[in-house]
Amino acid sequence: MCGIAGMVNVPFDSELIRQMLQSMQRRGPDDRGVFLEGNLCLMHQRLSIIDPEKGKQPMTYSFKGETYTIIYNGELYNSDEIRSKLQVLGHRFESHSDTEVLLHAYAQWSSDCLEFLNGIYGFAIWEHKQERLFLARDRMGVKPLFYSLKNNGIIFASEIKTILHHPFVLPQVDQIGIAEILLIGPGRTPGYGVFRDIKELEPGHFAYFQCNKLECWQYWKLKDREHRESFEETADHVRMLVVDAIRRQMVSDVPLGTFLSGGLDSSIITSVCAKEFRLRNGRLPTFSVGYVNNERYFTPGKFQPNSDEAYIKIMSDYLDTEHHNVLLDSDALFNQIEAATIARDLPGMADVDTSLLCFCKEIRKDVKMALSGECADEIFGGYPWYRDPDIRAKEGFPWSQNADYRASFLHSGLLPEKVIQTYVMDRYNETISACDILPSASPVERRMKEMTNLNIRWFMQTLLDRKDRMSMYNSLEVRVPFCDHRIAEYLYGVPWEFKDYQGREKGLLRHAMREYLPEEVLYRKKSPYPKTYDPRYLNLVTCRLEHIIADNTEPIHQLIRKDALVTLLNEEHPWPWYGQLMRKPQTIAYMLQLNQWLKTYNVQLIL
Repeated sequence: MCGIAGMVNVPFDSELIRQMLQSMQRRGPDDRGVFLEGNLCLMHQRLSIIDPEKGKQPMTYSFKGETYTIIYNGELYNSDEIRSKLQVLGHRFESHSDTEVLLHAYAQWSSDCLEFLNGIYGFAIWEHKQERLFLARDRMGVKPLFYSLKNNGIIFASEIKTILHHPFVLPQVDQIGIAEILLIGPGRTPGYGVFRDIKELEPGHFAYFQCNKLECWQYWKLKDREHRESFEETADHVRMLVVDAIRRQMVSDVPLGTFLSGGLDSSIITSVCAKEFRLRNGRLPTFSVGYVNNERYFTPGKFQPNSDEAYIKIMSDYLDTEHHNVLLDSDALFNQIEAATIARDLPGMADVDTSLLCFCKEIRKDVKMALSGECADEIFGGYPWYRDPDIRAKEGFPWSQNADYRASFLHSGLLPEKVIQTYVMDRYNETISACDILPSASPVERRMKEMTNLNIRWFMQTLLDRKDRMSMYNSLEVRVPFCDHRIAEYLYGVPWEFKDYQGREKGLLRHAMREYLPEEVLYRKKSPYPKTYDPRYLNLVTCRLEHIIADNTEPIHQLIRKDALVTLLNEEHPWPWYGQLMRKPQTIAYMLQLNQWLKTYNVQLIL
């Protein structure tokens, strides 16, 4: 994994290049490279995972009268298969890096090369003779890619902060940006960069920039199909896809490990990886996160029925892993609020972000790459809103049914009443109308496919943003095997009756992978990413927000009403800010992040 950035047809000098590279240093501390030609600049910060010696970038290749230069952030999990296809066509390779394979694939097939790729990526290729820039992002949106079109030129990068270094791009936020932060956040509309002049290349899209113009195309989306396999055939198919995805994503020339929470998804990944390690006479490093005083203050609830510790030990003992438990205290979480905001470039998921930031820092001391269990819930239907008929029957995003409450924080007049009333629902309806669903689908199947699209396009993107930024801020590559697009494509057509086998969340996945887990873990009720229950954390964020409320110079007061912040401190709203993960302490921390973001990025409000 790496950081990439580039500029075409905009001014740049050596100092700007240095600043932009420095802003990506954490994404790729091992090496850096720059390619300059006329009005083109391509930049790369490298985290070396495959072929450290020969995989340097930018990388250039000439083929059939054209010369191509690539900068690439990501990993291909089927590079051997693509390399073999290209060798049959006469291509010769000087390394075993996936970067070289991707560059040759583009030279051979142009944008059609994307159809062959299994991986996670955001990359750019410059065609020298055509003077044309190609940009592409992976199907599921695991790797980021942002851009800004200014003065007939383009500036692009893996992260927003890098683009903001260019003097043409000002940190301006208009009413749409305010709506994103307050009505949608910490989610974000696909394609939006919140800042007025920054956009995102959406997952499953590619673009060409030529003659001062950018044109985008969608090359992938979920397509419905008739499912003809029996339940047992489906379970066998799921097991094959999941195991293959995990094994492919273990490919690495550096030490690797797995996240292990004792939940179904991370335990499946860990079990498959541990088996592969045993074949090599090794023990798999595994990592879990916990919180000081949680054993004292944790109380079971609807969304967090039990704590992780006992299940982590069961899995670690069952698989004989080399386990590392990272224990975080409230001060560590509180002290990283600013760093987490900078890592994401936007207000994020509060201590859900800061804990992951601290966790990844500790993991990086032992391994350079890890596998994690994100995205299974979106694809296999694991979240509570999939299975609660009342929740899923409601229109709107099931994790965010509180637009009026969110809007109540804003000063009157900052957003038109029509925007407040329609902004969120318009985005919901746009997503629903774009779903591909067979006309013959029953009402239940139709709704479940709508829910799948909503979750993959929205909720999952928030979690993938979080995972990428918090891990790469610590120069740790994290792979997500359940995000293999083949799994998403296949499961989209599988009937809900199969996915909800025996009335259990992710029942199909449990049945398919039953040979890999002990029964206690196999049938453990879903439990979300762990958070602290120590009241000290609430006290810390409360005290900090009280100081901000009392200081009229703090920038949050441009947007947020003081009385609304006071109410937040004194009351528990019945509906969480964002899903089950962000209740009162996290909402307070979100306001702290909002204030920090406005201050650190010197945000200019354009109203």
